[in-house]
Amino acid sequence: MRGLKDKRVLITGGASGIGAAVAKRFLADGSKVVVVDIDDNAIEEIIKELPDLAGTIHADVSDADHVKTAFIELKKICGGIDILINNAGISIRHMFLDITPDEWRKVMSVNLDGVFYVAQEAARYMLKNENGGVILNMGSTNGIMGYPLYIDYNCSKAGVIELSRSMALELAPKIRDNAVCPGYILTPMQEAEYTPEMLKECASKIPLERLGKPKEVAALFAFLASENGAYITGQAFVIDGGEIAGGLASKYE
Repeated sequence: MRGLKDKRVLITGGASGIGAAVAKRFLADGSKVVVVDIDDNAIEEIIKELPDLAGTIHADVSDADHVKTAFIELKKICGGIDILINNAGISIRHMFLDITPDEWRKVMSVNLDGVFYVAQEAARYMLKNENGGVILNMGSTNGIMGYPLYIDYNCSKAGVIELSRSMALELAPKIRDNAVCPGYILTPMQEAEYTPEMLKECASKIPLERLGKPKEVAALFAFLASENGAYITGQAFVIDGGEIAGGLASKYE
């Protein structure tokens, strides 16, 4: 992808799932990639899988102090940041009436507070760059439509989308900011919450008749971060196989 060679890229939640696929893609495009994750075991595995990483950082994105420390470490590793992939997130499958205050706060603290903390710190560094930078936040189709059993997650992702749009207005012209909103992507997190039968049923209702692949989401991130996406900011990009074009159950029979 044009313009990604030697770019300094930070990926949160980058040791597994979509984050790991994004790391692999940016490395292939010649970027200098640093992965942030809270899971030390996953970090060990990604180092084995992607030995060309510029570095890895253990940090909890929901903790503002952890985030500040992570950026100090990032500066030591590669001198700064050009591209942020703000990917870290969690979900809990539960009924609305069963959500506890602690569960609500946990989801919000990672998915929304964490995205805010990391994006704000990244922007402060990027504004010092001659050419600014690019911030890409992980949204979801859950932040665009209502879904049962994930109300806290849905609300957090809706917040990420609005955060991205508003940041784009304030940070332009030096920094571009967009949200990427996947639908059903076959990741370890998805497989942990859905049985094979449930995944098969979901796929049957998607117009493209399958779940997405992490590498396909990674390709969208790469495009938006590259020179090919240089005139794109303040948008939420859906990648869902047509799922929400007319609703999950809208496939023509």
